[in-house]
Amino acid sequence: MGRIFETRKTAMFARWNKMAKLFTRISKDIAIAVKAGGPNPDSNPALRRALQNARAGNMPKDKVEAAIKRASGQDAKDYEVVLYEGYGPHGIPLLVETATDNVVRTVANVRMHFKDHGGNLGTTGSVGFMFQRMGVFRLAPEGLDVEALELELIDHGLEELGEGRGEKGEPQVVIRCAFNDFGQLQSAIEARGLATLSAESEYVAQTPVELPEDKANEVLALVDALEQDEDVQRVFHNLA
Repeated sequence: MGRIFETRKTAMFARWNKMAKLFTRISKDIAIAVKAGGPNPDSNPALRRALQNARAGNMPKDKVEAAIKRASGQDAKDYEVVLYEGYGPHGIPLLVETATDNVVRTVANVRMHFKDHGGNLGTTGSVGFMFQRMGVFRLAPEGLDVEALELELIDHGLEELGEGRGEKGEPQVVIRCAFNDFGQLQSAIEARGLATLSAESEYVAQTPVELPEDKANEVLALVDALEQDEDVQRVFHNLA
């Protein structure tokens, strides 16, 4: 099993605030999934994926059910997924994935965060070529025969399998596939009853960049500010 490159993660804001942000992000993922494929997870892989992430993030059952109910109602918000590109301090490229019901508000806020932290919001295509959109699954390693699993999943779209770490440093098995193979790999993992910690589409940086600690912290301050914005779902960069 190889070592998979993963970008540095921020952990600057308080745990309760981070938990609230996680629940908001998952609620939006649920709303988008229900809008696209209906409220039945058995026939909606995107919703099944969102519910899986909700369980892994310890999102209370009543909040999950409320999110599905809201998304199924006539007054449900219609979120638009918009990807913004730009450069942070020291030329680090960033992709900012948002889910918004007000694009004017969102782009103004994203531009402000870049400006306040020494970065620049770019145009479409300015940094996207540095990333590859992939399906990324994180599994608990306990009891896994990773070599056998790798052989089993190759026929279902697996491209990379290696070691990773969670936000608290806990070991994980990270599995990646081309985004177009997300569904079939998800089905193969589910069929094997594996303990999935998360299942996401992510923009994986192709070339990691090392910076001294003080400069890296300047980049992470921008990432942190973006991640706390109510419209931002995920932030991707290539900072090693």
